[in-house]
Amino acid sequence: MATVSLKTLSGSTDGEPVLVAATATAGTLIHTAVSGTTDIDSVTLYACNQHTADVTLTLEWGGTTDPDHLLTVVLPSDGGAVKIAEGFLLQNSKVIRAFCSTADVVTIWGDVARYDA
Repeated sequence: MATVSLKTLSGSTDGEPVLVAATATAGTLIHTAVSGTTDIDSVTLYACNQHTADVTLTLEWGGTTDPDHLLTVVLPSDGGAVKIAEGFLLQNSKVIRAFCSTADVVTIWGDVARYDA
């Protein structure tokens, strides 16, 4: 019988937001998925832009090949939380990384529902 456990993002310290420092690939580490192809991570992410201008955020989801692995979002300058991924799946030690058009102004936080077969 499968079990589900809630995990913090592996790129986070104690569940705190991850500051996106990178401005190009390879981006700042957000999460490394569970190893193997039996279990799977369902990832939900939020982002917050603390800059005075809009910022473009790019997520590298398991790779860096455009357009297969890149998700791009423009984050408004109002500092509000924006859901950028909900229930997106990843496994086999694939990595989620992020980079922004401006360094050190966007934070990402979220959670991982790990499904163990």
